[in-house]
Amino acid sequence: MTISVIHTNRFHWFDYKRYSYSLGLKTSVGTYLSGATASEYDPARKRMVVRGGMTEQARTIYAKVAAILEGGGLGYGDVTRIVEYVRQDSIERYAEAAAVRRELFSAYQPVVNTIPVKSLVRPDAFIEIEVTAAASPGVAPSTVFLPSIQPVDDYGNILGSGDLLVQTGALYDRAARMLSALGLSLDRVVKTATYITPATLPAYQDIERVRRERHGPVFPTALNVVIPRLSHPDALIQCDFIATRETPVAVNPGWKRYDELASSPAVRAGKLLYMSGQGALDPTSGRVLHEGDVVTQAERIYENVLQLVRAAGGAPHHLVKTIEYVTPASLERYRDVAGVRAKMLQEPRPASTGLISEALLRPEMRMDVDALAVLD
Repeated sequence: MTISVIHTNRFHWFDYKRYSYSLGLKTSVGTYLSGATASEYDPARKRMVVRGGMTEQARTIYAKVAAILEGGGLGYGDVTRIVEYVRQDSIERYAEAAAVRRELFSAYQPVVNTIPVKSLVRPDAFIEIEVTAAASPGVAPSTVFLPSIQPVDDYGNILGSGDLLVQTGALYDRAARMLSALGLSLDRVVKTATYITPATLPAYQDIERVRRERHGPVFPTALNVVIPRLSHPDALIQCDFIATRETPVAVNPGWKRYDELASSPAVRAGKLLYMSGQGALDPTSGRVLHEGDVVTQAERIYENVLQLVRAAGGAPHHLVKTIEYVTPASLERYRDVAGVRAKMLQEPRPASTGLISEALLRPEMRMDVDALAVLD
């Protein structure tokens, strides 16, 4: 199996080769692009800048996406999933970005996930966009992405107002119906990304209860992120589901803490290795390590990620994508995490997205990493 870095001569916005990530990686099962904002290097100011309102920023980002896809021999028609991370104070203007996307992808039907975040690493950016595409033109992937699901009925009315348990059940009911229409069921889900508001944290065990009842025999991997708000003002939870047409197989290096959880540390589906969100936790006790130090926590996190990859029979170079969620308290030293990535991750560098989370599930955590690997 070959994992190749996508290069393009049309990427004039900045010198991407200076960074500890790839613009995109092309593999035998999919193509993975780093998250992109409208950032570009301004020679006059000698620094990176972000220009324009929501519409202009969205157009700049999708121009970047087009250039990267072209470098991989692909185009908009090969895109299978778009994730749009929208700054919370810009959500009212999100319709502008959605209009740009509909214009550019009018002939295609990629799945769209919309995630409000506290802020973006580029402070002037309103939106960051991450894209997944097919391995090659015309190749149907085995991965099934569902669009973001919120607890609303077919008319957009909230279900279970103020009740997290009811809203979580409503999400799973809708996901089950969508998968059934594709000939699948919840037992083929390999990844759930659950987004909750800070007020929901005390009742988090209700989510675990629903997961335990609805999933299995192989529990999917799980990412849990605290965000300031959801698109619907009365929603307490949102979930993004990834399923597979392959047979999922749980991967666990012997981490005892997952014995009590309704999730697996990793799940292999064909060549793809999905991993649960990784914090700087002791894999046995679940204790948070290196409290308050995002750089040292990053080292432990990537040790955990690479341990999962090796447990599945892979090696560091099989890592193709990472999403780093950091807390506002981590921003002062977050740039130093690039040095950790450069030291611990091998060429080709994985595609990467960095986001600022309202909080993480454990207050001692400064960073959580969502990772994906492609194995031989």
